[in-house]
Amino acid sequence: MNEGRGSGGGRHAARVAAGILVTRVLGYVRERVFAHYFGNGAAADAFRAALRIPNALRNLLGEGTLSASFIPVYAALNEQKKDAARALAGAILGLLLLASGLLAVIGIAFAPTITALVAQGFDAPRRELTTVLVRILFPMTGLMVVSAWCLGILNTHRRFFLPYAAPALWNIAGIAAMVAAAAWLTGRGFSPDQQLYRLSLALAWGTVLGSVLQIAVQLPSCWRLLGGIPLRASFVPEGVRDVILAWGPLVVGAGVAQLSGLIDTFLGSYTGQGGLASLGYAQLVQQLPISLFGVAVTAVSLPELSRDAVGETPHAQLRARIAVAFRRIAFFVIPSAFACAALGPQIIGALFQTGRFDADDTMLVGGVLAAYGIGLLGTSTVRLFASGFYAMRDTRTPVRIAITSLVISALLSWFFMRRLGPAGIALGSSIGQSFNTVLHLYDLDKRIGTILQRTDWRTLGLVVAAGLIAAALGTAAAQLVGGWRPIPQGIVVLGIFGVAYGALTLAFRHPDAIRAWQSLTGSPAN
Repeated sequence: MNEGRGSGGGRHAARVAAGILVTRVLGYVRERVFAHYFGNGAAADAFRAALRIPNALRNLLGEGTLSASFIPVYAALNEQKKDAARALAGAILGLLLLASGLLAVIGIAFAPTITALVAQGFDAPRRELTTVLVRILFPMTGLMVVSAWCLGILNTHRRFFLPYAAPALWNIAGIAAMVAAAAWLTGRGFSPDQQLYRLSLALAWGTVLGSVLQIAVQLPSCWRLLGGIPLRASFVPEGVRDVILAWGPLVVGAGVAQLSGLIDTFLGSYTGQGGLASLGYAQLVQQLPISLFGVAVTAVSLPELSRDAVGETPHAQLRARIAVAFRRIAFFVIPSAFACAALGPQIIGALFQTGRFDADDTMLVGGVLAAYGIGLLGTSTVRLFASGFYAMRDTRTPVRIAITSLVISALLSWFFMRRLGPAGIALGSSIGQSFNTVLHLYDLDKRIGTILQRTDWRTLGLVVAAGLIAAALGTAAAQLVGGWRPIPQGIVVLGIFGVAYGALTLAFRHPDAIRAWQSLTGSPAN
């Protein structure tokens, strides 16, 4: 793979990361407002559980499965037959709307049963609130699947910023709903529990409205790129059956991943009031580096990997592109993992300690985040290695690996939960995800040859060394400023950590550190 191609991939990944950053910054604002009003109590548990259940369905039919099955087929058709690609896009959208609509109706009808199964450890008031919220949130499923279709179209045409920035509107709608509802409830004589109940309903309706806005901002671009959308729920257009055949195993694989999340929710419901919510807060922080770096690099790589797989030297091209993508992800994710593991309370305190979210909640969620940090590299890179199989139209191997990892993760989460509470669930999940990634890399090496060469492992070692030293310096700084308020404490500690890591990787001449420095300064690193 020549440098030009790598540089182009880097620019596209930067656009994905920029879009995700906009969304995540507003997502953080949304979650800080959520923490202020809901804290880490019963209503927070109920909303996290209710959002998890329809989200599982959305992820089954949405971005994770659709991009891997639809993009390779659509990209290949678009290179040769524009009209056929357009017909394929319209047919897939029609089938998506039909399937998600039917499943949403079923979900609304069976909300009490679903809640009872997934959040079995909840007491009666939390379970009742969760059921009401599930019924409001389920229509969001179909809307978010349409957003995933938009992402597939836009990514294939190398429009990377918009689909990843569009969810910012989802966050804005949630923020507006909470602030407006809280202002309306003030001084009306409701008890704290009654206020939280009504605030939960307002947030749920705001979340559904945000899904509508997220689609509305993307559809015009998709319409222009396709020259109109020939919507029809049909299996007839060329490529539809190929997408469905690839999609089936992916849905099973995604079902395994969503089952893992539902198992975490089930176990979390038994960890007492605030246990499930603490998992949610920690996962939000954990997802930031995964989305900014793991998803950004993988999203750009998948269309290119699909083209590499039919090139003149497909295995060599796949190995080179995956190795470069892994190096880029690791450069940013490994320090994030060290920061989560060593500085969890400082991160959580700076982000969420406000209103009903107090210092005890900070320590609890900080411990959960530290456990998630252990598996951060595995969680961030597993989609990259799975994309190597998807590019070769092999969707079964990742499913087989995911099932094995799920069993291990569930058993470990249950075992550690009994001793460590919510942090134990996070630890079991981290170990399972790391095992999942190792198996993907092992099978991919057997299929196309060794991906990570000696130089790649040496570069990885430099990143680990820099991350360890930076974490030690950050921990020492945390001791010195332990009496400060959460936000300035977090700024100082993470600032020292970040500067130390950047300086060390530049000193080690890491290629991605040099590229980042050049991008920031416009001049070569010395």
